[in-house]
Amino acid sequence: MEHDESLVALNGTHLSFIGHDCKDIPNFLGETYGHFARRLDLSFNQLRSLAGLRMFTELEELVVDNNLLGNDLRLPRLPSLHTLMLNKNQISDIEGLLEHLADVTPSLEYLSLLGNEACPNQLVSLDKDEDDYQRYRYFVLHKLPQLKFLDSRKVTRKEVMEAKARGAFMKVVKPKSEASPEAGVESHPLPYTPLPRGARDPRTHKGVFAKCRYVYYGKHSEGNRFIRNDQL
Repeated sequence: MEHDESLVALNGTHLSFIGHDCKDIPNFLGETYGHFARRLDLSFNQLRSLAGLRMFTELEELVVDNNLLGNDLRLPRLPSLHTLMLNKNQISDIEGLLEHLADVTPSLEYLSLLGNEACPNQLVSLDKDEDDYQRYRYFVLHKLPQLKFLDSRKVTRKEVMEAKARGAFMKVVKPKSEASPEAGVESHPLPYTPLPRGARDPRTHKGVFAKCRYVYYGKHSEGNRFIRNDQL
């Protein structure tokens, strides 16, 4: 992709490059903004790799919802990253992902994986129930005990204690069986909103960028975002 800053929305240290169908992170993003960007939103592209993040040395928040990231996902070491949004990608290996994140994102506190096969949520897996999802939460917290927020819920003290006691045995194993005709088919994509809309204060909304020429309310404006400290 050509170096075209008109495709970029920038607000201070918050950088947005949404809906451009790129398969890799354009080099000019890292070269131009990587040394100071603290929040990067790459939602609604066709990303299969995040190798281009190596130049984003100051990154604290990363949003890559609605891409094509799979089990081969690898991040560079991001010591300051505390928020990672991976909703609606193609990740099925939860253990491999969590072990990688534990290694390269030591400060991670907010993680969302809704819409991936690795997250046994009824929104995408009709054969899963709340028990499956809760076991998944225990397993994630066993691997990443520092998390404060997972998917659509705040991590509770009870969950942390259960994860310490039994989380290692809570990995959800998918039974090998014939899939129903509807299995894995999503005829109408659903929006994934980790936090209730009512928890957001419109007066502190961060969705409008300084260089953006319009406010977009279509599918690319899905609210897959965590609450920030100044919204509590």
